[in-house]
Amino acid sequence: MVKPVLLFGYGNLSRGDDALGPLLLEFLEDTVNPDKIEILTDFQLQIEHALDLENRELVLFIDASVSCAGAFDFALLEPARDKSYTTHAMSPAAVLDVYQSIKKQTPPPCFLLSIKGEKFELGEGLSANAQQHLAQACRFTGNLLNTPDSSAWRRQAKSLL
Repeated sequence: MVKPVLLFGYGNLSRGDDALGPLLLEFLEDTVNPDKIEILTDFQLQIEHALDLENRELVLFIDASVSCAGAFDFALLEPARDKSYTTHAMSPAAVLDVYQSIKKQTPPPCFLLSIKGEKFELGEGLSANAQQHLAQACRFTGNLLNTPDSSAWRRQAKSLL
Protein backbone atom coordinates (compact mmCIF):
# COMPACT_ATOMS: atom_id res chain seq x y z
CA MET A 1 0.00 0.00 0.00
CA VAL A 2 1.33 3.42 -0.96
CA LYS A 3 1.72 5.87 1.91
CA PRO A 4 0.18 9.33 1.37
CA VAL A 5 3.35 11.36 2.04
CA LEU A 6 6.72 10.75 0.40
CA LEU A 7 9.95 12.28 1.69
CA PHE A 8 12.61 11.89 -0.99
CA GLY A 9 16.14 12.95 -0.06
CA TYR A 10 18.92 12.66 -2.57
CA GLY A 11 22.65 13.23 -2.53
CA ASN A 12 25.95 11.45 -2.07
CA LEU A 13 27.11 10.73 1.49
CA SER A 14 30.72 10.63 0.24
CA ARG A 15 30.69 14.18 -1.17
CA GLY A 16 30.63 16.54 1.80
CA ASP A 17 27.56 18.75 1.94
CA ASP A 18 25.90 16.81 -0.88
CA ALA A 19 24.81 14.44 1.91
CA LEU A 20 22.36 16.97 3.38
CA GLY A 21 19.22 15.40 1.85
CA PRO A 22 19.89 11.84 3.04
CA LEU A 23 21.12 13.11 6.43
CA LEU A 24 17.87 14.99 7.03
CA LEU A 25 15.97 11.77 6.34
CA GLU A 26 18.19 9.86 8.79
CA PHE A 27 17.31 12.44 11.43
CA LEU A 28 13.57 12.09 10.74
CA GLU A 29 13.50 8.31 10.35
CA ASP A 30 12.55 7.56 13.95
CA THR A 31 10.12 10.46 14.35
CA VAL A 32 7.80 10.12 11.33
CA ASN A 33 4.56 8.15 11.30
CA PRO A 34 5.50 4.99 9.36
CA ASP A 35 1.86 4.37 8.42
CA LYS A 36 1.53 7.70 6.63
CA ILE A 37 5.04 8.70 5.56
CA GLU A 38 7.47 6.87 3.29
CA ILE A 39 11.14 7.77 3.23
CA LEU A 40 13.12 7.26 0.03
CA THR A 41 16.72 8.16 -0.71
CA ASP A 42 19.00 7.91 -3.73
CA PHE A 43 22.15 9.50 -5.11
CA GLN A 44 20.25 11.47 -7.74
CA LEU A 45 16.84 11.78 -9.35
CA GLN A 46 16.21 9.62 -12.39
CA ILE A 47 13.33 9.14 -14.79
CA GLU A 48 12.14 6.04 -12.91
CA HIS A 49 11.45 8.14 -9.81
CA ALA A 50 8.40 9.59 -11.53
CA LEU A 51 6.57 6.38 -10.60
CA ASP A 52 7.26 7.03 -6.91
CA LEU A 53 4.83 9.96 -7.09
CA GLU A 54 1.86 7.76 -7.93
CA ASN A 55 -1.04 7.79 -5.44
CA ARG A 56 0.65 10.31 -3.13
CA GLU A 57 -1.04 13.23 -1.41
CA LEU A 58 2.19 15.16 -0.78
CA VAL A 59 5.82 14.82 -1.84
CA LEU A 60 8.83 16.58 -0.36
CA PHE A 61 12.10 16.47 -2.31
CA ILE A 62 15.15 17.29 -0.17
CA ASP A 63 18.55 18.24 -1.60
CA ALA A 64 21.67 20.29 -0.97
CA SER A 65 22.09 23.55 -2.85
CA VAL A 66 24.69 26.30 -3.14
CA SER A 67 22.10 28.90 -4.13
CA CYS A 68 19.92 29.16 -1.00
CA ALA A 69 19.34 32.66 0.31
CA GLY A 70 19.48 31.45 3.92
CA ALA A 71 20.03 28.12 5.65
CA PHE A 72 17.38 26.53 3.44
CA ASP A 73 14.72 27.32 0.85
CA PHE A 74 11.27 25.76 0.58
CA ALA A 75 9.22 26.02 -2.60
CA LEU A 76 6.25 24.54 -4.42
CA LEU A 77 7.30 22.65 -7.55
CA GLU A 78 5.66 22.72 -10.96
CA PRO A 79 6.27 20.24 -13.78
CA ALA A 80 8.84 21.54 -16.27
CA ARG A 81 10.86 19.92 -18.99
CA ASP A 82 14.35 21.30 -18.56
CA LYS A 83 17.80 20.30 -19.78
CA SER A 84 18.10 17.70 -17.02
CA TYR A 85 15.41 15.68 -18.81
CA THR A 86 18.06 14.04 -21.02
CA THR A 87 20.79 13.57 -18.40
CA HIS A 88 21.44 10.93 -15.77
CA ALA A 89 20.50 13.31 -12.94
CA MET A 90 17.15 15.04 -13.26
CA SER A 91 15.65 18.06 -11.52
CA PRO A 92 12.53 17.54 -9.40
CA ALA A 93 10.52 19.62 -11.88
CA ALA A 94 11.59 17.29 -14.70
CA VAL A 95 10.51 14.25 -12.64
CA LEU A 96 7.09 15.88 -12.25
CA ASP A 97 6.97 16.50 -15.99
CA VAL A 98 7.74 12.83 -16.70
CA TYR A 99 5.00 11.77 -14.27
CA GLN A 100 2.52 14.05 -16.01
CA SER A 101 3.54 12.70 -19.43
CA ILE A 102 3.32 9.00 -18.59
CA LYS A 103 0.31 9.07 -16.23
CA LYS A 104 -1.64 11.71 -18.19
CA GLN A 105 -2.56 13.46 -14.95
CA THR A 106 -1.34 16.27 -12.74
CA PRO A 107 1.25 15.15 -10.21
CA PRO A 108 0.47 15.41 -6.51
CA PRO A 109 1.52 18.60 -4.71
CA CYS A 110 5.31 18.48 -4.60
CA PHE A 111 7.71 20.72 -2.74
CA LEU A 112 11.47 21.18 -2.69
CA LEU A 113 13.47 21.75 0.48
CA SER A 114 16.94 22.95 -0.54
CA ILE A 115 19.53 23.03 2.24
CA LYS A 116 22.50 25.34 1.81
CA GLY A 117 25.80 23.54 1.30
CA GLU A 118 29.22 24.81 0.32
CA LYS A 119 31.70 21.90 0.12
CA PHE A 120 30.99 19.01 -2.24
CA GLU A 121 34.38 17.35 -2.76
CA LEU A 122 34.69 13.57 -2.72
CA GLY A 123 35.77 12.29 0.69
CA GLU A 124 34.94 15.48 2.60
CA GLY A 125 32.74 15.48 5.66
CA LEU A 126 29.87 17.85 6.32
CA SER A 127 31.03 21.46 6.69
CA ALA A 128 30.36 23.33 9.95
CA ASN A 129 27.94 25.72 8.22
CA ALA A 130 26.07 22.82 6.60
CA GLN A 131 25.68 21.18 10.01
CA GLN A 132 23.96 24.32 11.28
CA HIS A 133 21.80 24.55 8.15
CA LEU A 134 20.83 20.90 8.54
CA ALA A 135 19.74 21.45 12.15
CA GLN A 136 17.51 24.36 11.06
CA ALA A 137 16.08 22.34 8.14
CA CYS A 138 15.36 19.39 10.47
CA ARG A 139 13.33 21.62 12.80
CA PHE A 140 11.49 23.15 9.84
CA THR A 141 10.67 19.76 8.33
CA GLY A 142 9.49 18.41 11.67
CA ASN A 143 7.07 21.31 11.89
CA LEU A 144 5.91 20.72 8.31
CA LEU A 145 5.17 17.08 9.07
CA ASN A 146 3.00 18.09 12.01
CA THR A 147 0.56 19.38 9.39
CA PRO A 148 0.87 17.16 6.29
CA ASP A 149 -1.56 19.23 4.26
CA SER A 150 -0.86 20.81 0.86
CA SER A 151 -2.64 24.07 1.74
CA ALA A 152 -0.54 24.51 4.88
CA TRP A 153 2.65 23.70 2.97
CA ARG A 154 1.72 26.18 0.21
CA ARG A 155 1.20 28.91 2.81
CA GLN A 156 4.57 28.05 4.33
CA ALA A 157 6.28 28.23 0.94
CA LYS A 158 4.71 31.64 0.23
CA SER A 159 5.76 32.98 3.63
CA LEU A 160 9.41 32.16 2.90
CA LEU A 161 9.55 34.08 -0.38
